Amino acid sequence: MSTPITRIETETRMSNIVIHNGVVHLAGVVGEPGGDVTSQTRECLAEIERLLAVAGSDKTRILRAQIWLADINADFKAMNAVWDAWVPAGHAPARATGEAKLATPDYLVEIIITAAQA
Repeated sequence: MSTPITRIETETRMSNIVIHNGVVHLAGVVGEPGGDVTSQTRECLAEIERLLAVAGSDKTRILRAQIWLADINADFKAMNAVWDAWVPAGHAPARATGEAKLATPDYLVEIIITAAQA
């Protein structure tokens, strides 16, 4: 018997949330284009919190974070300042950060999250 897959906020191209076997997979989350990396990171993290709540999880249950920066040399420190203030003490997930050309030049950061359901 196969385990069901739950898809939430699904459109033609993708779902914002996919849940399987108690594991929550979020699509890449970006902030509003046009701001600096600090504001975009804050917006990403606020949206991640919202999506995790919809999925029955929260930021203390994040297993893995994958962060993409458009310019890692320019923005790594500022993004980390926001990230470090957001992650609850003792709950830092496994994380990777890299540089990538994002969907448009207006996006400076994109974050992909995998978490456990509560």
